[in-house]
Amino acid sequence: MNVSHSEHELNEEYGSSHEYNEKHSAASVVVVGEGQTEGLAKVEAVQRVWGPKSRIAFWMGIALISYVYSLDGETTYTYQTYATSSFNQHSLLGAIATAQAIILACMKPVAAKIADTFGRAEAFTFLVFFYCLGYILLASCTSINTYAAGGIIYYVGYSCLEILIQIIIGDVTNLRWRSLLSSLYSLPFLVNWAVASNISADVLAQSGWRWGYGMFAIIVPAAVAPITITLYWAQHRAKKLGVVATNINDATGESDAPRIVSNQPFLRKFWNFLVDMDALGLLIFAAGWACLLVPLTLVNGAYTTWNSPSIIAMLVCGGVILLAFIPYETYVAKIPVFPLAFFRNPTILFPAFIGFFDFVSFYLQYTYQYSFIFVTKDWSTVDQNYFAYTQTLSLTVFGILTGFVQAYTRRTKWLLTIGLCIRLLGVGLMIKSKGAHGSTGFLVICQVLQGLGGGIAACSSQLLAQGSVRHQDLGTATAFVLLWAAIGNAVGSALAAAIWRDHMPKQLSQNLNGLLNSTEIDSIYASITTAVTYRSDEAVYDGIITSYDYTMKILLIVATAIAVVPVILSFFVKDMYLSDKYVSFPFFA
Repeated sequence: MNVSHSEHELNEEYGSSHEYNEKHSAASVVVVGEGQTEGLAKVEAVQRVWGPKSRIAFWMGIALISYVYSLDGETTYTYQTYATSSFNQHSLLGAIATAQAIILACMKPVAAKIADTFGRAEAFTFLVFFYCLGYILLASCTSINTYAAGGIIYYVGYSCLEILIQIIIGDVTNLRWRSLLSSLYSLPFLVNWAVASNISADVLAQSGWRWGYGMFAIIVPAAVAPITITLYWAQHRAKKLGVVATNINDATGESDAPRIVSNQPFLRKFWNFLVDMDALGLLIFAAGWACLLVPLTLVNGAYTTWNSPSIIAMLVCGGVILLAFIPYETYVAKIPVFPLAFFRNPTILFPAFIGFFDFVSFYLQYTYQYSFIFVTKDWSTVDQNYFAYTQTLSLTVFGILTGFVQAYTRRTKWLLTIGLCIRLLGVGLMIKSKGAHGSTGFLVICQVLQGLGGGIAACSSQLLAQGSVRHQDLGTATAFVLLWAAIGNAVGSALAAAIWRDHMPKQLSQNLNGLLNSTEIDSIYASITTAVTYRSDEAVYDGIITSYDYTMKILLIVATAIAVVPVILSFFVKDMYLSDKYVSFPFFA
């Protein structure tokens, strides 16, 4: 199929679908073919109506979203510690993070299916609704339960935004330059690394953490609007010109391009939508993982114990449901959530597993890292935020540099292995940093090394998976890799919460015995803001630091052991040549 136009054709306005079809052959009309949903047909059709102005609007929209996404991630992270502590429930931070990670994981394939079934613009509209609703609940919550609910709803939108950006960048770039463009999406972190620290500090000092959440309910819709409007405009123009043909004659297979509106009954349309989304498959998949991961949240939240019949039942049901998911996708689903070919392709499967183990290792140390620094280091809020964002800054810088190296060498497997080795080194050195008593410089170097390795590995693993599939499977392949990373997030957060809950209370009781009563010790465990009030009492504060240091060291040892696995898996990934061939259409040239 010819998918290119000259600049003159891209700029030319067509008065009607008749004029368009007079100028272009029937081969230029996009129809929904075998294995292709209507949403994907829209993507292929939109390429034929882009002009220079709409391209500029598109990239400006990407830039605006990237800045707000960065500002959101680098400010709201610091608020959750204060929010949970305000309800005297700081210990539930890990449990809430686990619940959010479940949503982050399960929404990946859902978001990809929505984008492929309805269209990219419709998917952006979907995510804005949940983004805003979640932040409104977070800003107005009066209990830890409402806070957790708001955080979970917000993560629905956050998960969708995360994968949609990667999908649309994949739509418009070739393999050679894709990692660079994906990395440039993180460029605002270089600015917000310094700016966000001051913003979050001022918000906490003057307005409180509630306004820190609430302002994004206004900012996010404004930021997403330009790219959403641009995509809707392009889809409307393509439809007006008859480029999108949805009324396909089932008997002859022919399409009437100028007639856009399908005459199918509403129920038939709705049924086709469910089939295209593989709604039942998504439900089975999400239910299985929820049954496996929710027990981690309940146990870590001290709501029940591992030997509880309900916990055992959920774990068993989760395993059975996920096993049932395999034959359903193999023999029943017409458009599977994940094609079985993904599981037979090591260049897709191993990058997904690498992401899983890498995120387990990362969140084992990251979940309570801010709390650890807050209590053990007498730093200002701005300095604490600088440290918290050091790894993100490093990841961004070296991710961009990796994109240039990939474009020059046209290879990436060796970069993946090197990056994972450097990340392993950074995690391991944290154990030797003497923890709470370690020098600031050494702690920062460890964060930089982890970001360096993580930036290289993240760019390489996703690119390898995307380069192994057709354009119509691009969203699904991206979702597959990010899904396993998100599951690793959930597992890592859950393990961190379990270790924290098991060791921290014991360490506090052991090190503060005879200095404080049980109620005071419990209040230190429940709130980091309470813990730092004992800085003037040297004996008590030393006991608190010792407790934090011991527990954090256990988290780091486990994280280091798990970080070895991705390095081993990287040797089994096949290398590929990063060509200049466009997988969809020449949007970035």
